[in-house]
Amino acid sequence: MFNAIKFTVAPLSLAFFAYLSFTQRGVLTYSAFLYAYAMIPLIEFFLKNDERNFSKFQESLAKKNIAYDLILYISVGLHLVLLCVFLLSLEDTSLQIYEVVGRVFSMGLVTTFAINLAHELGHRQSWGEQFLSKLMLLTTLMMHFFIEHNRGHHKNVATFEDPSTARKGETVYAFWFRAILNEYLSAWHLEKKRLEVTKQSNFSLHNEMIQFQIIQVLFVGLIYYLFGGLILLSFLFNAAIAYVSFETVQYLEHYGLQRKKNEKGRHERVKAHHSWNSNHVFGRLMMFNLSRHSDHHFKAHKKYQVLNHHDDAPQLPTGYPGMMILSLIPPLWFRIMNPKLETQK
Repeated sequence: MFNAIKFTVAPLSLAFFAYLSFTQRGVLTYSAFLYAYAMIPLIEFFLKNDERNFSKFQESLAKKNIAYDLILYISVGLHLVLLCVFLLSLEDTSLQIYEVVGRVFSMGLVTTFAINLAHELGHRQSWGEQFLSKLMLLTTLMMHFFIEHNRGHHKNVATFEDPSTARKGETVYAFWFRAILNEYLSAWHLEKKRLEVTKQSNFSLHNEMIQFQIIQVLFVGLIYYLFGGLILLSFLFNAAIAYVSFETVQYLEHYGLQRKKNEKGRHERVKAHHSWNSNHVFGRLMMFNLSRHSDHHFKAHKKYQVLNHHDDAPQLPTGYPGMMILSLIPPLWFRIMNPKLETQK
């Protein structure tokens, strides 16, 4: 049970700092944002990595422990509550511009966490959990991720065909533009291929991408109706911050790693060394073990609590939050990461 309780650190601590951001004034409006990108990297600097894996018996128990799933479901509820608190908090006309900005940035961090939550739930097989995944993606207006990630990224990862794999020497800023555009186009293409197989019309409500666009437009319209144009604009900025933040995570997960082709021109099977990993404890808890990324790509439907460390997986020098900050300084990023890439060849 203790192992499950550890994962409540992420939703509860984030909810606490987000609540401070949305209910307090001044610099405290930046609480959640500073927590993620200042406090956590500092904490991880002093904490040791944890490379331990469950034994087979422990893994069997963890798979059956419903507490791990309940943490995800509670996190979904917390996110929806925090989104409502955020929107309502912006109705305070006495807020200074910098305080509005603080709340938007803090909500952007919360929504980034929701995308990761959607990622975990989106790999589950039940209709209910996949619905919750799409609900979380709705709050950042990137429902197409559900299609492209599951049917595109996991098939093409660590190849030039994958828009979510960063190339050696590519800055995170260039990656944002390339990945965001091509992931969206890829989702349309993948859905078109699915409908061709099932002999259904591409221009119909059978097309999930069309469904997603309608749902997102209605959701944006609802926020405008309830809160007006300025608060809608704040919501859209929050969604953009979350979107770019999660793309930054994707940038560091496979930066420069490429699968080789065999004599038939087919890519080799995805292996542990095709994903960057981090065993920094706090980042692992915050991201539901997403940083054990090699094992996730080896078995995409494997639940977060039983993802393993692989000795042959390349390791990031710090946790995800710290690496995200590092990626924003390309010369420093290349100086640290490119030599590490050379050792993977």
